[in-house]
Amino acid sequence: MTNPVNPADDGAQMSFDGRMSYSDYLSLDAILTAQHPKSSAHDEMLFIVQHQTSELWMRLAIHELTSTRVALTEGRMRQAFKTLTRVARIFEQLNAAWDVLRTMTPSEYTEFRPTLGQSSGFQSWQYRLIEFMVGNRNAAMLKPHEHRPDLLARLQAELAEPSLYDLAIRALNAAGLPVPQAVLTRDLSQPYRADAGVMAAWKVVYENPKTHWELYELAEKLVDFEDYFRRWRFNHVTTVERVIGFKRGTGGTSGTAYLRRMLDIEIFPELWHLRTEL
Repeated sequence: MTNPVNPADDGAQMSFDGRMSYSDYLSLDAILTAQHPKSSAHDEMLFIVQHQTSELWMRLAIHELTSTRVALTEGRMRQAFKTLTRVARIFEQLNAAWDVLRTMTPSEYTEFRPTLGQSSGFQSWQYRLIEFMVGNRNAAMLKPHEHRPDLLARLQAELAEPSLYDLAIRALNAAGLPVPQAVLTRDLSQPYRADAGVMAAWKVVYENPKTHWELYELAEKLVDFEDYFRRWRFNHVTTVERVIGFKRGTGGTSGTAYLRRMLDIEIFPELWHLRTEL
């Protein structure tokens, strides 16, 4: 039998009296005591941890999307590509979380579902902010956040800023691929509608990728992100259907039916439609 390994022999710090430790740096006391099941059901802990960790990943996605938009505004395309790649991988992690939640059966969820009250993932302000940031804007979705003036103000402020896709379209125009003025000066708070002129500009990029390589790469990074985002929505639908069938959601929506309607929403429509034209 080999002798036990003592990390101190390798120079590892072993005493943390008055010094910052791993737990201190990560505020683990606060994080690991933030789970408060409201029932005795075993699977409620799974439900809470899955949603809390998803919110942490969304917090990082917001951080990275903010950096991406600054980079695009300043013309730093390579930095924007890096952060967009990271956001796509964040959504890959969010997708994997559904696989864990799917291990919970309908019978197990029924044990604690009444304790949720009216709370629902539909009310996630971070998810709403991500949608607004990338370009899926719907002012009606502000309503669930009116009870929190601070969050409402943050979401309203976002609607006054150009979305990720607005900035991508501006980059097209700045590169000499004209975009209709009506698109460039549109009301940013309103949902974006696919435009033939924008489609024509992106088509030029895809037909001449060597000439417009940065725009071509930007477009593919956006598609990559939306691909993972769509998978997240699909996994959400199938997980809900697997666990509660076609019951109404705890937040009052039609549940699976509502989520299925969300699958049809396109964030960067021209980047998907032009594939048929090429």
